[in-house]
Amino acid sequence: MFDEDASHFHNTCKKACDQHDPEFYPSYKKKCDDYFWNAHRNEARGIGGLFFDYCKANDKMKMQDWYNFVTKVGDSFLDAYTPIVIKRKGLEYFQKQRDWQEIRRGRYVEFNLVHDKGTLFGLRTNGRIESILMSLPPHVQWHYDHHPEEGSEEERLLKILENPREWA
Repeated sequence: MFDEDASHFHNTCKKACDQHDPEFYPSYKKKCDDYFWNAHRNEARGIGGLFFDYCKANDKMKMQDWYNFVTKVGDSFLDAYTPIVIKRKGLEYFQKQRDWQEIRRGRYVEFNLVHDKGTLFGLRTNGRIESILMSLPPHVQWHYDHHPEEGSEEERLLKILENPREWA
């Protein structure tokens, strides 16, 4: 968990939102924090981002305005994510970190199978199971009652995920 990367990511998202409406970032960040919550674990799936759907024309936003907004947010992900990848791609890691990554991927699987509206819709409406499940990571781990070492970076991350932060 690199706080400066989370802050960079969220500030980039906020900048894209603010160009359209300064209320968008706090609103869509909260929706993300609420939606991507693993209630059975009492933790967020990750450090958050933006979540919005059902963008409909209204008094403030025409459909072209929504299109421009969604396009801007989508385009901003290169600015949000690429510098992090470039900065971190050469970091050395060990089996312990790989195991932790796979445990966290397990939380992603749990979220998708228990809470995600799209996955659940597909499973409940005779969707093509392989098409629905192929987005899940191929390597995950679950450990019974797993707790990271006290004072570790992994424990710090879990504490962050239990209480979503304001990064921007």
